[in-house]
Amino acid sequence: MSAVIIDGKAVAAEVKADVAEKVRKLNEKGVEPCLAVVLVGNNPASVSYVTGKRKALLEAGMVDRSIELPESISEGELLSEIDRLNKDPSVHGILVQLPLPKHISEEKITNAIVPEKDVDGFHPVSMGNLLSGKKGFIPCTPHGILVLLEKAGIETNGKRAVVIGRSNIVGKPMAVLLSRKEYNATVTLCHTGTKDIAEITRQADIIVVASGHPGTLTADMVKEGAAVIDVGVNRIPDSSKKSGFRLVGDADFESIKEKASFITPVPGGVGPMTIAMLIYNTLEAAENLAGVQA
Repeated sequence: MSAVIIDGKAVAAEVKADVAEKVRKLNEKGVEPCLAVVLVGNNPASVSYVTGKRKALLEAGMVDRSIELPESISEGELLSEIDRLNKDPSVHGILVQLPLPKHISEEKITNAIVPEKDVDGFHPVSMGNLLSGKKGFIPCTPHGILVLLEKAGIETNGKRAVVIGRSNIVGKPMAVLLSRKEYNATVTLCHTGTKDIAEITRQADIIVVASGHPGTLTADMVKEGAAVIDVGVNRIPDSSKKSGFRLVGDADFESIKEKASFITPVPGGVGPMTIAMLIYNTLEAAENLAGVQA
């Protein structure tokens, strides 16, 4: 067998088109959804991510209120900037691009964004809502994975799911979401302290790998017919590429695709969904704050 390769670009394009249509409807009601993306310093990866987010905003017809700040900015000055955005009624969503310079506490900055504008879904209130099943912003990458599973027709009800990686951004929220009643999977969360991971993954119907290390998941760890969602984005030196590197995931794509029923590629799988769900969350924030539905 050969796996169905889930086209994240195509699904993301659907989500973006739907959001753009709703933005037009909100515009007719006098609401202009607006996201402020705050970039501190000029980390090349962060600059690239921010560029992608700004492009998606413009394509959706949203207002881009991006702010670029020097790496030397103090923690207090950055907190003041966030306070200003919190109080600005024309700004519906705030996203601070991580990582931040070492002299600034990421936790303090994340916690300073009011939950109503926390479109990344990282605030403790957003995390609390996620855990208790209340309505709130879902972190973009796990949210995008749920949409991919639904669009691909991958059944989660009663299935065994394994999540590899326990980050607050992907692993933990992913495990919580899959265990919710509407998805109803039995979830095991694996991490660097897990012994015999292969023994656990071989029992899984669905594997979400988000370890941040290439080759974490290999074909011998996957049972025949499992669905594999690869969140990893790793740069591997490759002299044949103009950039000098190629992107690979955390899963060994070539060998696993001969064994799995579904698999996401890297690039072009989960990545495009993260930005699509960011503009989806921004739309939701605009609707909530304006008290108007598209």
